Amino acid sequence: MLKRVLIANRGEIALRILRACRELDMETVAVYSTADAEALHVQLATRSVCIGPAKAAESYLNQDALLTAARLTGCDAVHPGYGFLSENADFADACKAAGLVFIGPSGDAIRMAGSKSAARDRMKAAGVPVTPGSEGAVNTVEDALRAAEAVGYPVLLKASAGGGGRGIRRCNSLSELPAAYAEAKAEATACFGDGEMYLEKLVLHPRHIEFQILADRFGHTLHLGDRDCSVQRRNQKLIEEAPAKCLTPALREAMGAAAVRAAQAVGYEGAGTVEFLLDADGQHFYFMEMNTRIQVEHGVTELVTGVDLVREQLRIASGLALDFTQEQVLMAGHAIECRINAEDPAKNFQPCPGEVAFLHFPGGAGVRVDSCLYQGCALSPYYDSMAAKLLVHAPTRLEAIRKMRRCLEEFTLEGFPTNAELSYQILYHPVFVRGGCTTAFLDERLPELLDFSRRVAACEEDV
Repeated sequence: MLKRVLIANRGEIALRILRACRELDMETVAVYSTADAEALHVQLATRSVCIGPAKAAESYLNQDALLTAARLTGCDAVHPGYGFLSENADFADACKAAGLVFIGPSGDAIRMAGSKSAARDRMKAAGVPVTPGSEGAVNTVEDALRAAEAVGYPVLLKASAGGGGRGIRRCNSLSELPAAYAEAKAEATACFGDGEMYLEKLVLHPRHIEFQILADRFGHTLHLGDRDCSVQRRNQKLIEEAPAKCLTPALREAMGAAAVRAAQAVGYEGAGTVEFLLDADGQHFYFMEMNTRIQVEHGVTELVTGVDLVREQLRIASGLALDFTQEQVLMAGHAIECRINAEDPAKNFQPCPGEVAFLHFPGGAGVRVDSCLYQGCALSPYYDSMAAKLLVHAPTRLEAIRKMRRCLEEFTLEGFPTNAELSYQILYHPVFVRGGCTTAFLDERLPELLDFSRRVAACEEDV
């Protein structure tokens, strides 16, 4: 087993990794920027090392600083978490060259899956359905125009190295495409250091369904069921649940088998996620992308399967085989996660970091909170706006919805705005309760959801 792990990340995922390591009797080394000197993961780790100033490019994205910290503290492995360098193939290779175990897939597997345009071609060869789109990358506006004409509008321009909703633009007509291409390419270059783009036919009103994958180095690959991540804003997930209400047993089996083929097609090792779009008729699904890391929403899968995914990552990286089979994976009950972000939905989801003046998290049976916040700490403006994840588990979906409503009523954070009230309104919306949300739900319903929130606030002021 690994002995000492450098956690090349921050926030709640750093805490999540730290706790899993501690339960496996592994020491941990936390890294932090000057902005995170008082962060909880720094306080709880076995050791901690400052790796640079607040800007991510000079700290959490500084490969030399991370590798130096690992070497100086005697680490034998690096866990990248999610975001930052978690899907950086060069960093995975650099860890290996430095004699460190990278807790994730190989650099080659990351490259094969991480280039969205190349992954599409590999998926087609593996018999995994893909949406109609460009053959490989579109390197110029002219390439994009030709591909769009071939598949028909509307289309999506997407960054080949993208993730987290960055580098994506919708085009409804030929006239929109040149400006959208330039914007998406510039955003992709700024966010990922790679401006390569590809193009897909836009599947209208789809559901976003993803499958959790685990694979060891001995050729065993399996999935741990599905998650419905259709409630999104700006292509970023807001509410996730498992299992997806919309899937029939036959469709779930077919999508799970396709997800396993997708992972095998890139020689995958570790924990990953294969994401699909399910079209409006609920019968046809298409490969969207593969994320070669632990996901933010991994907790809902843990709640319904009882499998600790970070623990499995650590075991696989230690050279151990999976100790259960596909047939032994059982999904029990229903789980929901709400991401609590420091943002103002009424102001176009503008980030609103600040200091936590008062904090109370919900509790009770079947309730889990993943967060790095504590009373008096500050949520930094330099990084992601996520403040906490509220997760619930119950025997049925309706019971899980009711439990999450209760948790959101109990959750209290004073010091800056959050999207908690918006999530609360969504959980009462009849479309959500019926399980009918598509990826267009929040865009279409946001004005009515915000208007209801304002009316409630006005009533409370009158009282």
